[in-house]
Amino acid sequence: MASQSDLKRAKAGDTNLRKADLSGANLRGADLSETDLRGADLSGANLFGAYFYFADLTDANLSEADLSNAQLDGASLNGANLTDANLYHATLRAADLKGANLRGARLHFANFNGATLPNGKKHEAR
Repeated sequence: MASQSDLKRAKAGDTNLRKADLSGANLRGADLSETDLRGADLSGANLFGAYFYFADLTDANLSEADLSNAQLDGASLNGANLTDANLYHATLRAADLKGANLRGARLHFANFNGATLPNGKKHEAR
C-alpha cells in the first residue's frame, strides 16, 4: 500500500531516510540533495523535478517513479530498481548506476554524461 504522503517542495538535504517507505509519495520539486536514501521505497512516487544531488539511493526501489526533470548529478544509484521509471529529461551526470535495473525505464533526453552505467562502463558524450 502506497504511503500517499504529500511532501511537495520539501527540503530534507543531508538527512537520513534510509529504508524509509515513501512509496506513492508526492515529492515533486523536493530537495533531497545529499540525503541517505539507501534501501528506501520510492516506488510510484512523484519525483518530478526533485533534486537528488549527491544523494545515496543505493538499493532504493524507484520502480514506476516519475523522475522526469529530476536532478541526480553525482547520486549513487548502485543496485537501484528503476524498472518502468520515467527519467524523461532527468540529469544523471557523474551518477553511479552500477547494477541498477533500468528495464522498461523511459530514458528519452536523459543526460548520463560521465555516469557509470549498469554494466560498469562510463558514459561519455559524443
